[in-house]
Amino acid sequence: MEDRTERMLEMIRQRAAEFVSLNSNRTSLITVTRVTASQDKKRVTVLFTVLPEDKEEEALNFFKRQRAELREFLGKNLRVYPIPFVDVEVDRGEKNRQRIDEISGGI
Repeated sequence: MEDRTERMLEMIRQRAAEFVSLNSNRTSLITVTRVTASQDKKRVTVLFTVLPEDKEEEALNFFKRQRAELREFLGKNLRVYPIPFVDVEVDRGEKNRQRIDEISGGI
């Protein structure tokens, strides 16, 4: 991936994390772990983890309800045009990595 795209994705990650901090109800810890982009960069997927894990569904619903507001927030706080369509999902790769760390640390 080119540097410009990587910088754009990192800026989106930071702003998405800021959005969560400002708008979540703080009943769980939501961490925006990374952002991926489609080939044409018209769509991005914000990946996140949640602690405690039993709040995952609640956090996903929060993000899905707030997608339009998140996109608007990005539009006001980034110099990216056009603002990509935003999707969200739980970062399963990060969850799996954490699980492996737990298992290997216990041996």
